[in-house]
Amino acid sequence: MEANNLSDKSDLRFPFGRNWWNFTAHLTEKQIDAARFSLSSLIGYKDFSGKTFIDVGGGSGLCSLAAVSLGAQRVYTFDRDDQCLECARYLRQQYASANQQWAIESGNILDKEAMSKLGQWDIVYSWGVLHHTGNMYQALENALILVKPGGILAISIYNDAGNASRFWRHVKRRYNQNRFVGRLLLFCFVTYWIMRGLIVDIICFQNPAKRYAGYRENRGMSLWHDWIDWLGGYPYEFAKPEEIFNFFLERNMFLVGLHTTNGLGCNQFVFQRN
Repeated sequence: MEANNLSDKSDLRFPFGRNWWNFTAHLTEKQIDAARFSLSSLIGYKDFSGKTFIDVGGGSGLCSLAAVSLGAQRVYTFDRDDQCLECARYLRQQYASANQQWAIESGNILDKEAMSKLGQWDIVYSWGVLHHTGNMYQALENALILVKPGGILAISIYNDAGNASRFWRHVKRRYNQNRFVGRLLLFCFVTYWIMRGLIVDIICFQNPAKRYAGYRENRGMSLWHDWIDWLGGYPYEFAKPEEIFNFFLERNMFLVGLHTTNGLGCNQFVFQRN
């Protein structure tokens, strides 16, 4: 396991909530449907009836809303970012106001004592969160506290892509150090990503517009907001799939679902407590 040098992480933390608020304000029913399908496919349950669901670092609250709409008996969303909590509360008000079993509160996965007070849950879900805490392995350890015997832990963790991952850690740090530098990096990289996609679509005789329209069908997310989330996402840690697998195997958690990548994206893991 690599010990990432994140000693100055608290000063450079990316304001995820600001980005997610902009996303939430333009959410569509189609995106909610996509999020519901994606969550159901990942966990392996067609519906969550009778299940309890906790969303660790709820972000926009979209996945919590998906769990509610899938019939979860009880849903609990927590995040350390106040604007993320506002996003989730907005979605609850707009789409699930009649549901009295969806609680949204402030919380930090690195607070072991607080986690021990939340009880244990059938489904513990944390998508793209634990590697942004500044202490990923402590966050993974604390997430285990929430999983009941026989329960599911579903997480996604950035893949260790070697020098490319270390390069991006440097870029992300610079992005958060200075507003002007951050805007310059955003302009340069977004321009590059758009032009690269355009060239590929032209070569493959594809409609460039479909690249962006189709992206919403992937977990219901927005490409623009994901670009900002990726570029600014700091602290930033990563791990090889076998490192995450061995970490949980040693703690009596068995892998029941896996999707890996060779690039910079996230490896997805679904573990079950024995």
